[in-house]
Amino acid sequence: MRTYLPSGIACLVLCLGVSSSISNANDGSQSGSKNVTIRTGEPHFEAQLPSGVPLRLYVRSGDIRVVGSNDSKISVDLSGKNSQKIDDVKHRLEVRGGYAEFHLSGGPRNEFQITIHLPQNCDLYLRVPAGDVTVEGISGNKDIELHAGDLSIHVGNPEEYSHVDASVNAGDVEASPFGESRSGLFRSFKKSGSGKYTLHAHVGAGDLSLL
Repeated sequence: MRTYLPSGIACLVLCLGVSSSISNANDGSQSGSKNVTIRTGEPHFEAQLPSGVPLRLYVRSGDIRVVGSNDSKISVDLSGKNSQKIDDVKHRLEVRGGYAEFHLSGGPRNEFQITIHLPQNCDLYLRVPAGDVTVEGISGNKDIELHAGDLSIHVGNPEEYSHVDASVNAGDVEASPFGESRSGLFRSFKKSGSGKYTLHAHVGAGDLSLL
């Protein structure tokens, strides 16, 4: 047997149900500790980072320098011959409870330098399509890949690593701190030690230097 509600009561029940759903959705988003910061068309970006969170960086192609600093923030500076052509540049930082993720996109195709300062003791995950990339002053775990170009990583004390793997599909691998030098197609090496950090570095086509 079906029970029919008068139209006014049915409408009230429906509205209360929708209101409850919206309220629950808002409560869920607020309790998720997600914080997103977006800036467009700006040559400088900076934001505070929670202490000790791993960082995931997805950076557009270019001449890129990632540097460790004593500050607990990320800062990004754009420069170069075509640095004024940045109307479509987009900085996007998302911070969650367990990690922070930064995306940099847009800007001119050539003559573009990107300098990124990060907390020196952070765990760094970095992906770049193409360019010349230098990473220095970062003492945490490192997971870095470049599709095409030259990648240089200042590793610090080699005894601080428990695992190292480095590879290129085509190019040179120079890693004097670990006593390795390889050249050609599909060159790689692995090392194990007693340290506390891990290092993964890969270049598709180009040269990889561990300094």
